[in-house]
Amino acid sequence: MTDADLDRSYSALAAALAEAGESAAPLLLSMVCLALIGRADRADDVVPLIDQARRQLAEAGRGGA
Repeated sequence: MTDADLDRSYSALAAALAEAGESAAPLLLSMVCLALIGRADRADDVVPLIDQARRQLAEAGRGGA
């Protein structure tokens, strides 16, 4: 993905989150994540990304358990 593509994608996500509002943002993000997971060829492409996000939340003191 080019820098322009990344910028376009981030901007579209930011606009969608702003439109959804704070209360619906988690649902929107979940829907986007599930759609992106569905495009992956293998779980081995997805699970490390989930683990990385979980670690980052824990390091920031925002993780659950």
